[in-house]
Amino acid sequence: MASILSQISAYLPQHEGLLPQWLLFVSIVSVANSIQSYITLDYTAQVYLGPATSPSSKLSKPIKPASLLAPNSPATPLSSRTFGTWTLIQSLVRLYAAYNIGNEAFYQLAFLTYAVAWAHFFSEWKEMGEGKGGDED
Repeated sequence: MASILSQISAYLPQHEGLLPQWLLFVSIVSVANSIQSYITLDYTAQVYLGPATSPSSKLSKPIKPASLLAPNSPATPLSSRTFGTWTLIQSLVRLYAAYNIGNEAFYQLAFLTYAVAWAHFFSEWKEMGEGKGGDED
């Protein structure tokens, strides 16, 4: 067991602190998120809910598989794939930063990926009314 852990640790970022490991973890999760964005629309539709409709309007429209959990979502297969591609690009920037955290340019680029993502989701939630907040169900 110890040899397996030592083999795995050889591939982890070698810089001090938790930031490089955190960036690696987020990168791996983001790659998985990118893959699911190409496979299914369900999760993207849950993030971008869209405006609420009355219960009667939900019943009058045919239900598509991607809209079972979020029937009002403006998400489309194209927007889901675009979201997946953008997420993959951000993941790669963060992955490079995890292994090169001492390089100021990589650090700044990784920080900017978080700033752009925050601005996007905040604007979708507050300005466009499309994003789902953590306290909403």
